[in-house]
Amino acid sequence: MKRIFGWMPAIAAMVQGPWGGKNDGPDGDGQKGGDGGPRNPWTQPGKPSGGGQKGPSAIEELLRRGRESFGPGGGGSGGGFGGLPPRAAGKALWPLAVGLVFVLWIALTSIHRIGPQERGVVTLLGKYSRTLSPGISVTLPAPFEAVTAVDVEEIRTIDIGSVSAESENLVLTGDQNIIDLAYSVRWNIRNPELYLFQLSDPDATVKEVAESAMRAVLANVTLDDALGAGRSGIEQQVEQRMQEILNGYKSGILIQGVAIKQADPPAAVNESFKAVSAAQQAAVSLLNKARANAQQVTAQAQGQAAAFDKVYEQYRLAPEVTRRRMYYETMEGVLANVDKTIVEGSNVTPYLPLPELKRRAQAAPAQGTAVTEGQ
Repeated sequence: MKRIFGWMPAIAAMVQGPWGGKNDGPDGDGQKGGDGGPRNPWTQPGKPSGGGQKGPSAIEELLRRGRESFGPGGGGSGGGFGGLPPRAAGKALWPLAVGLVFVLWIALTSIHRIGPQERGVVTLLGKYSRTLSPGISVTLPAPFEAVTAVDVEEIRTIDIGSVSAESENLVLTGDQNIIDLAYSVRWNIRNPELYLFQLSDPDATVKEVAESAMRAVLANVTLDDALGAGRSGIEQQVEQRMQEILNGYKSGILIQGVAIKQADPPAAVNESFKAVSAAQQAAVSLLNKARANAQQVTAQAQGQAAAFDKVYEQYRLAPEVTRRRMYYETMEGVLANVDKTIVEGSNVTPYLPLPELKRRAQAAPAQGTAVTEGQ
């Protein structure tokens, strides 16, 4: 610094112009031609240009103030650098300020704390250098090395489609039907350096890959599978297909799962689709009822056939006895509900009407109950 300011007077002497020196003009008073000539441009304003002792020029005054700003070591007798007060024995404080700034720069840009769920990706002059593990790490100060902390355990979610009626995400199925699909994709970061440097927009890439994989899988399934029990299989196929595509991109992303939240027909045909579904369910219910009735009738017929086979076996052993037993059983079944009594032979005393008495006996308690209720 002293060497630089040591050359300043010589430089000032070179730039003083034709009026430099003690005699600034032809008449020695800094004017070109006496009182009517131009004023000396290097003379400070307010200083007399003629007669008496000349004061310092403007450039010399500027250089003097610059030397004073650097303290006694710079050739002046003022304070420290930038107005800092001098230390003991007249020494300036600006070297300590510079040292403090240097220490802070090293401490703030070289020491890094990486959280337990994070990984620190280090770049040396913009190029990938290494990956830091959780804990306290030291690197070169900025701008030589920079550290980017990446959370590798956070589960990120991207929603595709909407469960509301405001927007539709229409997808074509394998049987040429259209459904309104809404689903979500869960993913996290597996390789932080690939995640930072391979993809310019990871969220947009995951969304586009999810849409492509979902449409490819639904193009091979039917509408009933997409709306019903085939959802779990579709979710697994989409997850596998997405992971294969992202691995091909070297994205450093791991797919955690795919969940279908809505699978409905388009809003324009939703009512008709519900009517068709209700008719199909009614048809299935009637078919199930008919099958149950058929099974019941078949079981009864099989039981009757088995009983007839047993009777036939007995008939083969004793035809007469079996025939008479069958006759008695048949007549018992026919005459069980007949009120007439047939009596054979003559000189028969009139019989007591037992069936009529039985009916009267059964009707009497019922009449007594009705009278009681009326009272």
